[in-house]
Formats: sequence, structure tokens, C-alpha cells
Amino acid sequence: MKRVMTVRTVCGIVATLLAIASGLSSTWAQEKKSTVENALGYTMNSLGGEKVDLKKYKGKVVLLVNTASACGLTPQYTELQAVYEKYKDKGLVVLGFPCNQFGKQEPGSATEISEFCTKNYGVTFDMFEKVEVNGEGACELYKSLTAMDLKPKGSGKVSWNFEKFLLDRDGKPVARFEPKTSPDDKEIIAAVENLLGSK
Repeated sequence: MKRVMTVRTVCGIVATLLAIASGLSSTWAQEKKSTVENALGYTMNSLGGEKVDLKKYKGKVVLLVNTASACGLTPQYTELQAVYEKYKDKGLVVLGFPCNQFGKQEPGSATEISEFCTKNYGVTFDMFEKVEVNGEGACELYKSLTAMDLKPKGSGKVSWNFEKFLLDRDGKPVARFEPKTSPDDKEIIAAVENLLGSK
């Protein structure tokens, strides 16, 4: 009788442990999915060296761009600033992430990048420390962004400086645009206005 009770007890314990393991696995999967679908779940360093929890931008529409100071596309800073100024009061933020992976076109220090952006383009939107966006050294933010199949570009590596990701007010990436697509392109503006209108 004691043996039967022991077997039943063991079976009960095993069943309980399996149920717990299954629940933990499900929770982990949900958290992983949440991380992939929410690009604001990261902490990055600002160009001034301060830690910034990207959750602070929740509730905003985010235009996220990898930038460079010595690129043929560098004048896009002008359009980025203009778009930011036009829509910031409605809830748009622009986040710039300098990157030196493409033609080594962002070799400067954080101070040099800041001075360049301010002096030449009057940039007032938030800029961050240099990051890598491709390869093993890519920051987790860009690893998650590039893994997603976002229209119109799709998934895969960032192709050059000034590639653009658009996030909705919940931090979910909803669109990705080629580097040569100007920040004030009608397709980007239409997407931005649509997201700003869906508060």
C-alpha cells in the first residue's frame, strides 16, 4: 500500500513539475516575443554618455536612423530635423544612432559628432553613442530590428547609413525604409501621419 502511495506521489510531483516547466516555457516565449515586437525594451547610451531607457519614448511615434557624418547621405540630417520640428508637438521623436560600419564614415568621437550635427545641421533630436548595426558586434536593438520582416524593405542587414525604422506609439516596429529614401519622402510622411493620428 505504501509503495502504491509512493508511486502515486512521485507521479503527482512529476506532473506538477512538468506543468510548472510548461508554464515557464510559455512565459519565456511570450517575453521573447514581446522583446522582438517592442523595440523600446533596451537601454542605450546617449551621445553625452548617459544611460537612456528607451521605454521613455513609449507613447511617441519613433523614427529611428543609423547616421554618419561623412556620407553622401549626410545631408539627410536636414530633412530629419525638419520632419522632427514639424511633427514633434504631435508626438514624433527622431533617434539618431551613429555608426562607423559603412565606409568608416563616422570616425569621430561623441563630442565631435555632437558638434558636427549641431553646427552643420542644427540637430536637436536625440542622438546616441556609436553602435554597430550588423554582424556579431551589433547591439541588441538592431539585432531585433533587422530580424523583422518590415515593409517596404523587409528583413536582413542594414545596407548603409541612414536606413530608417518607424515604430508605433507602443514601440512596435511597423516599417523600414532604404537609406536613399529621404526622411521627407511622401511614403514616410504618410506613415508618420497615420501613426500620429492613431493615438
